[in-house]
Amino acid sequence: MKDTGKVVIFITTTSEGEARKIAEHLLTRRKAACVNIVPRVESSFWWQGKLDSAQESLLVIKTRASLLQEVIDLVKEVHSYSVPEIIALPIIGGNQDYLKWIDTETK
Repeated sequence: MKDTGKVVIFITTTSEGEARKIAEHLLTRRKAACVNIVPRVESSFWWQGKLDSAQESLLVIKTRASLLQEVIDLVKEVHSYSVPEIIALPIIGGNQDYLKWIDTETK
């Protein structure tokens, strides 16, 4: 397996509405080829020294690794959290036609 130069980015949001807003923000700027929205995920986490939980929505974003910092910056402009979860994992393989499509649809 090799580095494809693509990443999957996970972002949690307060609601499905906020998830849609962030997805549109990224897609209209061509920083993501595809954004999946998974509504109503249960999140448990440590926050400010206490165990907490929340109902959130999850964004699953496919884009080029070279666009990661731009995605982070754009998300932080519109996200309601002071410390939003924005994590990226490398795509190490997959359908080559789909991976080429990611390149075609982002800039």
